[in-house]
Amino acid sequence: MTETSETIAERLQHAFDSLTRAERQLTDSLLQNYPVSGLSSITRVAQNAEVSTPTVVRMVQKLGFSGFPAFQAALRDELEAKISDPISKRNTWADNAPEAHILNRFTDAVIGNIRQTLTQIDLETFERCCALLADPARRVYVVGGRITRSLAEHFFLHMQVLRADVTHIQSISNAWPHYLLDVKAGDVVVIFDVRRYENSTLKLAEMARERGAQIVLFTDQWRSPVHELADCTFSGRIVVPSAWDSSVTLMLLLETVIADVQERTWDVTRDRMEALEEMFDRTRFFRKFT
Repeated sequence: MTETSETIAERLQHAFDSLTRAERQLTDSLLQNYPVSGLSSITRVAQNAEVSTPTVVRMVQKLGFSGFPAFQAALRDELEAKISDPISKRNTWADNAPEAHILNRFTDAVIGNIRQTLTQIDLETFERCCALLADPARRVYVVGGRITRSLAEHFFLHMQVLRADVTHIQSISNAWPHYLLDVKAGDVVVIFDVRRYENSTLKLAEMARERGAQIVLFTDQWRSPVHELADCTFSGRIVVPSAWDSSVTLMLLLETVIADVQERTWDVTRDRMEALEEMFDRTRFFRKFT
């Protein structure tokens, strides 16, 4: 094994784009309860990730290890270093509920999702994405799918206040080709796509790319096929103890992007917000408490 100060988790994150779909699935499984998740037998590690044992062998070799035993030895070294410091057991999130209660189990999962998602964010990509979205010379188009349309609407509503030339593309596939007529080279198309990935969304991305648009993708940890076409990808963990996936990490990411774009466009955004508030006052859209 090559000497390096990187943890195995960091190696997995840096190698993620070059991994196969099965290897990405294995990576996600290993990072869920890292580093303990990698200390079982190779058969159990493969079963937990629902991949084959040869997949495990190939991936640890890609990370620079001679084989699975060397991989586990490095994990044990990390674990030993980790537990050498005092560790305090956290309290349950809801004090009046048992630790196994859904409130606590769900919260644990969401916080774990956020923590793991943030460790995988590339700051250079984040800055580049926000610069694209703040550029007044580029029009911005936003589209979501069956489940992610609510995220797309939330993003659109805020971006529309921050800057001009923001369009919400309707999610129905027989409507979005009309929007592509106006997409020009350099424009930005923001796409929300999580499992089960939608074929129409991929086709939209392909056609937008053909017209020279740059694509910003918000997706899950396994990454939508649109990732291959995207200039910037934000991957958020979505698994929670529920039949439904969680949108919390994606909401965190998109609201952070909104906050950054606001700072970049503030001179213009302030005037737009003041004009909008004046319109609200004239229409008495909201109640005022004095």
